[in-house]
Amino acid sequence: MITRRNILALTGMGLVAGGSVFNLLRGGQTALSGLVGIGAANAQGTAVQIEDITLGDENAPVKVIEYASFTCPHCANFHNDTYKDFKRDYIDTGKVHFTYREVFFDRYGLWAAMVARCAGPDRYMSVADILYRTQGEWARQGDAAAVAESLKRIGVQAGLSQEEVDACLNNADLAQSLVSWYEANADADNIRSTPSFLINGELSAGNMSLTQIGTLIDAAAS
Repeated sequence: MITRRNILALTGMGLVAGGSVFNLLRGGQTALSGLVGIGAANAQGTAVQIEDITLGDENAPVKVIEYASFTCPHCANFHNDTYKDFKRDYIDTGKVHFTYREVFFDRYGLWAAMVARCAGPDRYMSVADILYRTQGEWARQGDAAAVAESLKRIGVQAGLSQEEVDACLNNADLAQSLVSWYEANADADNIRSTPSFLINGELSAGNMSLTQIGTLIDAAAS
């Protein structure tokens, strides 16, 4: 299980001028607030409005918020093994209003979230599906430049142009806003591991089968 103690410093993130390779980040276990130094060349200090990614009927009796990281193997297991059936049985039937919120425990998870966000809300979950399905291919590469190039290919696969992907991953203000948004949500909801689920305000942590999450949803609806 990935925990917040595994957070890596994100200070110093940026792209090599004129190129497509991410600079290596300085190591160490620091708070994500260290991200203030990212992309100094193009950071404007302008907050980007970050909105929840949601699916389903807003008036559904049960509200489920998932906190997940694109680099978390347990999150990939849930999305690859359970999410499709969960969506069919609970979101599409009007029983659940679902919200997906990113968690950032490492730089690669942040980069992946930026690509998904730049694809737009209508395509976000489709990109998330690709990211989780291919997590073992892009997230486990030892070289940051290779990860960046893999994520760019996923962005293009999702319908972004090469120029749009480059601009997305150079958007320091988006990165800063995403991290600040994550920190505020995680602190408010006491998120310490991924995946975590808030089901009508009750926190449950860990990967769950359809039966397990379904039991909690049914109990919340009763």
